[in-house]
Amino acid sequence: MKRIRKAVLPVAGLGTRFLPATKAVPKEMMCVVDRPVVQHVVDEARAAGIEHFIFVTGRNKAVIEDHFDIAYELNRTLEGRNKTKELEILAKDQPKAGHTSFTRQQEPLGLGHAVWCARELVGDEPFAVILPDMLSRGSMEQMLAAYEQHGGNIIAVEEVPEDQTHQYGIVSVGQEFGKTFEITGMVEKPPKGTAPSNYIISGRYILQPEVFNLLETQERGAGNEIQLTDSMIRLMKEQKFYGMKYEGRTYDTGSKIGFLMANVAYALERGDLGPDFRAELEAFLARK
Repeated sequence: MKRIRKAVLPVAGLGTRFLPATKAVPKEMMCVVDRPVVQHVVDEARAAGIEHFIFVTGRNKAVIEDHFDIAYELNRTLEGRNKTKELEILAKDQPKAGHTSFTRQQEPLGLGHAVWCARELVGDEPFAVILPDMLSRGSMEQMLAAYEQHGGNIIAVEEVPEDQTHQYGIVSVGQEFGKTFEITGMVEKPPKGTAPSNYIISGRYILQPEVFNLLETQERGAGNEIQLTDSMIRLMKEQKFYGMKYEGRTYDTGSKIGFLMANVAYALERGDLGPDFRAELEAFLARK
Protein backbone atom coordinates (compact mmCIF):
# COMPACT_ATOMS: atom_id res chain seq x y z
CA MET A 1 0.00 0.00 0.00
CA LYS A 2 1.60 3.24 -1.17
CA ARG A 3 2.04 6.07 1.29
CA ILE A 4 0.11 9.33 0.74
CA ARG A 5 2.71 11.98 -0.07
CA LYS A 6 0.88 14.47 -2.27
CA ALA A 7 -2.15 16.68 -1.86
CA VAL A 8 -4.09 18.51 -4.56
CA LEU A 9 -5.57 21.89 -3.57
CA PRO A 10 -8.08 23.36 -6.06
CA VAL A 11 -7.67 27.14 -5.70
CA ALA A 12 -8.98 28.42 -9.05
CA GLY A 13 -12.44 29.51 -7.83
CA LEU A 14 -13.58 33.12 -8.19
CA GLY A 15 -14.88 33.55 -4.64
CA THR A 16 -18.04 35.32 -5.77
CA ARG A 17 -19.67 34.93 -2.35
CA PHE A 18 -17.12 37.40 -0.96
CA LEU A 19 -17.23 40.15 -3.58
CA PRO A 20 -15.99 42.84 -3.56
CA ALA A 21 -13.25 41.55 -1.21
CA THR A 22 -12.24 38.88 -3.72
CA LYS A 23 -12.19 41.16 -6.77
CA ALA A 24 -8.39 41.49 -6.47
CA VAL A 25 -7.53 39.18 -3.54
CA PRO A 26 -8.01 35.41 -3.93
CA LYS A 27 -10.48 34.03 -1.41
CA GLU A 28 -7.81 31.55 -0.28
CA MET A 29 -5.63 34.49 0.81
CA MET A 30 -8.24 36.01 3.10
CA CYS A 31 -6.95 35.78 6.65
CA VAL A 32 -8.30 33.82 9.57
CA VAL A 33 -6.70 35.82 12.39
CA ASP A 34 -3.21 36.46 10.95
CA ARG A 35 -2.77 33.59 8.48
CA PRO A 36 -4.33 33.10 5.05
CA VAL A 37 -6.93 30.35 4.86
CA VAL A 38 -4.74 28.36 2.48
CA GLN A 39 -1.82 28.54 4.93
CA HIS A 40 -3.99 27.02 7.68
CA VAL A 41 -4.88 24.14 5.34
CA VAL A 42 -1.25 23.53 4.35
CA ASP A 43 -0.17 23.64 7.99
CA GLU A 44 -2.72 20.97 8.88
CA ALA A 45 -1.65 18.69 6.04
CA ARG A 46 2.07 19.15 6.70
CA ALA A 47 1.55 18.25 10.34
CA ALA A 48 -0.16 15.02 9.21
CA GLY A 49 2.77 14.06 6.96
CA ILE A 50 1.87 15.40 3.50
CA GLU A 51 5.08 16.38 1.69
CA HIS A 52 4.12 17.79 -1.72
CA PHE A 53 1.36 20.36 -2.34
CA ILE A 54 -0.10 20.71 -5.83
CA PHE A 55 -2.10 23.92 -6.32
CA VAL A 56 -4.55 24.04 -9.23
CA THR A 57 -4.79 27.75 -9.86
CA GLY A 58 -6.49 30.15 -12.25
CA ARG A 59 -6.00 33.67 -13.54
CA ASN A 60 -5.10 36.31 -10.93
CA LYS A 61 -4.03 33.66 -8.39
CA ALA A 62 -0.26 34.26 -8.68
CA VAL A 63 -0.24 35.77 -5.20
CA ILE A 64 -0.77 32.27 -3.78
CA GLU A 65 2.43 31.13 -5.47
CA ASP A 66 4.22 34.22 -4.16
CA HIS A 67 2.99 33.50 -0.64
CA PHE A 68 4.72 30.12 -0.60
CA ASP A 69 7.94 31.54 -2.08
CA ILE A 70 10.81 33.34 -0.36
CA ALA A 71 10.29 37.12 -0.18
CA TYR A 72 13.89 38.30 -0.45
CA GLU A 73 13.19 42.02 -0.10
CA LEU A 74 11.03 41.44 2.97
CA ASN A 75 13.65 39.17 4.54
CA ARG A 76 16.42 41.72 3.97
CA THR A 77 14.30 44.48 5.52
CA LEU A 78 13.50 42.34 8.56
CA GLU A 79 17.16 41.37 8.96
CA GLY A 80 18.20 45.02 8.78
CA ARG A 81 15.73 45.87 11.54
CA ASN A 82 16.67 42.86 13.68
CA LYS A 83 13.13 41.46 13.48
CA THR A 84 14.22 37.94 14.41
CA LYS A 85 10.80 36.79 15.61
CA GLU A 86 9.17 37.68 12.30
CA LEU A 87 12.00 36.01 10.36
CA GLU A 88 11.52 32.83 12.38
CA ILE A 89 7.80 32.82 11.58
CA LEU A 90 8.47 33.13 7.86
CA ALA A 91 11.17 30.44 7.93
CA LYS A 92 8.90 28.02 9.80
CA ASP A 93 6.11 28.41 7.24
CA GLN A 94 8.38 28.17 4.20
CA PRO A 95 7.94 24.87 2.26
CA LYS A 96 11.11 23.05 1.28
CA ALA A 97 12.38 23.52 -2.27
CA GLY A 98 10.42 21.38 -4.70
CA HIS A 99 7.58 20.66 -2.26
CA THR A 100 5.06 22.93 -4.00
CA SER A 101 3.83 22.74 -7.60
CA PHE A 102 1.37 24.93 -9.50
CA THR A 103 -0.73 24.17 -12.56
CA ARG A 104 -3.53 26.07 -14.28
CA GLN A 105 -7.19 25.22 -14.71
CA GLN A 106 -7.84 27.33 -17.80
CA GLU A 107 -11.63 26.91 -17.72
CA PRO A 108 -14.03 26.89 -14.74
CA LEU A 109 -15.34 23.37 -15.35
CA GLY A 110 -15.78 22.20 -11.77
CA LEU A 111 -13.97 20.31 -9.03
CA GLY A 112 -13.55 17.13 -11.04
CA HIS A 113 -11.86 19.03 -13.84
CA ALA A 114 -9.59 20.84 -11.36
CA VAL A 115 -8.44 17.52 -9.89
CA TRP A 116 -7.87 16.11 -13.39
CA CYS A 117 -5.61 19.08 -14.19
CA ALA A 118 -3.17 17.79 -11.54
CA ARG A 119 -2.80 14.33 -13.08
CA GLU A 120 0.73 14.79 -14.48
CA LEU A 121 2.00 16.15 -11.18
CA VAL A 122 0.39 13.41 -9.08
CA GLY A 123 1.46 10.53 -11.29
CA ASP A 124 0.62 6.91 -10.54
CA GLU A 125 0.12 7.07 -6.78
CA PRO A 126 -2.72 7.67 -4.33
CA PHE A 127 -3.17 11.28 -3.30
CA ALA A 128 -5.20 13.59 -1.10
CA VAL A 129 -7.62 16.28 -2.25
CA ILE A 130 -8.11 19.17 0.15
CA LEU A 131 -10.70 21.89 -0.41
CA PRO A 132 -9.05 25.05 0.99
CA ASP A 133 -12.41 26.63 1.86
CA MET A 134 -12.95 24.01 4.54
CA LEU A 135 -10.93 24.43 7.75
CA SER A 136 -11.00 21.06 9.52
CA ARG A 137 -8.22 20.98 12.07
CA GLY A 138 -6.78 17.47 12.44
CA SER A 139 -8.91 16.05 9.64
CA MET A 140 -6.03 14.99 7.40
CA GLU A 141 -4.32 13.18 10.25
CA GLN A 142 -7.53 11.25 10.87
CA MET A 143 -7.85 10.58 7.12
CA LEU A 144 -4.37 9.09 6.91
CA ALA A 145 -5.08 6.88 9.93
CA ALA A 146 -8.21 5.59 8.18
CA TYR A 147 -6.19 4.94 5.03
CA GLU A 148 -3.63 2.93 7.03
CA GLN A 149 -6.52 0.83 8.33
CA HIS A 150 -8.42 0.25 5.08
CA GLY A 151 -6.45 1.42 2.06
CA GLY A 152 -8.61 2.16 -0.97
CA ASN A 153 -10.40 5.51 -1.16
CA ILE A 154 -11.31 7.58 1.89
CA ILE A 155 -13.83 10.42 2.20
CA ALA A 156 -14.14 12.63 5.27
CA VAL A 157 -17.76 12.88 6.39
CA GLU A 158 -19.72 14.76 9.03
CA GLU A 159 -23.26 14.52 10.32
CA VAL A 160 -25.77 17.30 9.68
CA PRO A 161 -29.46 17.62 10.64
CA GLU A 162 -31.67 15.72 8.21
CA ASP A 163 -33.42 18.90 7.07
CA GLN A 164 -30.07 20.12 5.66
CA THR A 165 -29.04 17.05 3.67
CA HIS A 166 -30.38 18.46 0.40
CA GLN A 167 -27.59 21.06 0.48
CA TYR A 168 -24.68 18.58 0.32
CA GLY A 169 -23.21 15.49 -1.26
CA ILE A 170 -24.41 12.52 0.83
CA VAL A 171 -22.99 9.01 1.25
CA SER A 172 -24.76 5.72 1.96
CA VAL A 173 -23.54 3.77 4.99
CA GLY A 174 -22.55 0.12 4.75
CA GLN A 175 -20.59 -2.00 7.24
CA GLU A 176 -19.29 0.08 10.15
CA PHE A 177 -15.83 -0.12 11.73
CA GLY A 178 -16.04 2.30 14.65
CA LYS A 179 -14.88 5.67 13.34
CA THR A 180 -15.10 4.49 9.72
CA PHE A 181 -17.61 2.70 7.52
CA GLU A 182 -17.89 1.30 4.03
CA ILE A 183 -19.54 3.68 1.58
CA THR A 184 -22.11 1.90 -0.60
CA GLY A 185 -23.34 4.88 -2.60
CA MET A 186 -23.18 8.64 -3.10
CA VAL A 187 -25.65 11.24 -4.26
CA GLU A 188 -25.15 14.96 -4.89
CA LYS A 189 -27.73 17.22 -3.18
CA PRO A 190 -30.63 14.76 -2.95
CA PRO A 191 -34.17 16.18 -2.81
CA LYS A 192 -35.53 16.74 0.69
CA GLY A 193 -36.56 13.54 2.40
CA THR A 194 -34.65 11.22 0.04
CA ALA A 195 -31.11 11.27 1.46
CA PRO A 196 -29.71 7.80 2.25
CA SER A 197 -28.05 9.12 5.44
CA ASN A 198 -27.15 12.40 7.11
CA TYR A 199 -23.40 12.02 6.47
CA ILE A 200 -22.12 14.76 4.18
CA ILE A 201 -18.93 14.83 2.11
CA SER A 202 -16.90 17.50 3.92
CA GLY A 203 -13.99 18.50 1.71
CA ARG A 204 -11.20 15.97 2.35
CA TYR A 205 -10.51 12.94 0.14
CA ILE A 206 -7.88 10.25 -0.40
CA LEU A 207 -8.18 8.84 -3.91
CA GLN A 208 -6.46 6.21 -6.00
CA PRO A 209 -4.90 7.40 -9.30
CA GLU A 210 -7.38 5.42 -11.42
CA VAL A 211 -9.83 8.27 -10.82
CA PHE A 212 -7.91 10.36 -13.38
CA ASN A 213 -8.88 7.99 -16.23
CA LEU A 214 -12.53 8.34 -15.23
CA LEU A 215 -12.34 12.12 -14.92
CA GLU A 216 -10.88 12.32 -18.42
CA THR A 217 -14.05 10.79 -19.88
CA GLN A 218 -16.51 12.16 -17.34
CA GLU A 219 -19.57 13.84 -18.82
CA ARG A 220 -20.68 17.13 -17.35
CA GLY A 221 -23.13 16.85 -14.48
CA ALA A 222 -24.69 19.30 -12.01
CA GLY A 223 -24.07 22.92 -12.94
CA ASN A 224 -22.83 21.78 -16.35
CA GLU A 225 -19.50 20.99 -14.66
CA ILE A 226 -17.32 17.89 -14.38
CA GLN A 227 -18.21 16.62 -10.92
CA LEU A 228 -15.69 14.68 -8.83
CA THR A 229 -18.58 12.84 -7.16
CA ASP A 230 -19.72 11.41 -10.51
CA SER A 231 -16.31 9.88 -11.18
CA MET A 232 -16.08 8.55 -7.63
CA ILE A 233 -19.41 6.79 -8.13
CA ARG A 234 -17.97 5.12 -11.23
CA LEU A 235 -14.78 4.19 -9.37
CA MET A 236 -16.87 2.56 -6.61
CA LYS A 237 -17.74 -0.20 -9.08
CA GLU A 238 -14.08 -1.25 -9.06
CA GLN A 239 -12.64 -0.13 -5.73
CA LYS A 240 -13.65 0.23 -2.09
CA PHE A 241 -14.64 3.57 -0.59
CA TYR A 242 -14.71 4.28 3.15
CA GLY A 243 -16.17 7.15 5.13
CA MET A 244 -14.08 8.66 7.92
CA LYS A 245 -16.20 10.29 10.62
CA TYR A 246 -14.35 13.53 11.28
CA GLU A 247 -13.97 14.26 14.99
CA GLY A 248 -14.00 18.03 15.12
CA ARG A 249 -15.76 21.02 13.62
CA THR A 250 -15.38 22.21 10.04
CA TYR A 251 -15.58 25.91 9.26
CA ASP A 252 -16.68 26.69 5.72
CA THR A 253 -14.69 29.87 5.09
CA GLY A 254 -16.33 30.17 1.68
CA SER A 255 -19.45 31.41 3.49
CA LYS A 256 -19.55 34.65 5.45
CA ILE A 257 -20.84 33.05 8.66
CA GLY A 258 -18.30 30.21 8.44
CA PHE A 259 -15.47 32.68 7.82
CA LEU A 260 -16.47 34.83 10.79
CA MET A 261 -16.86 31.79 13.06
CA ALA A 262 -13.43 30.49 12.02
CA ASN A 263 -11.87 33.80 13.01
CA VAL A 264 -13.60 33.71 16.39
CA ALA A 265 -12.73 30.07 17.08
CA TYR A 266 -9.09 30.31 15.99
CA ALA A 267 -8.55 33.58 17.88
CA LEU A 268 -10.01 32.18 21.10
CA GLU A 269 -7.64 29.20 20.88
CA ARG A 270 -4.56 31.43 20.69
CA GLY A 271 -2.68 31.81 23.95
CA ASP A 272 -1.47 35.28 22.97
CA LEU A 273 -4.91 36.51 21.89
CA GLY A 274 -7.58 34.30 23.41
CA PRO A 275 -8.01 35.78 26.92
CA ASP A 276 -8.08 39.42 25.79
CA PHE A 277 -10.27 38.63 22.78
CA ARG A 278 -12.74 36.72 24.94
CA ALA A 279 -12.98 39.68 27.33
CA GLU A 280 -13.62 42.05 24.43
CA LEU A 281 -16.30 39.76 23.00
CA GLU A 282 -18.05 39.40 26.35
CA ALA A 283 -17.99 43.16 26.88
CA PHE A 284 -19.35 43.78 23.38
CA LEU A 285 -22.17 41.26 23.82
CA ALA A 286 -23.04 42.67 27.22
CA ARG A 287 -23.56 46.11 25.66
CA LYS A 288 -26.00 44.55 23.18
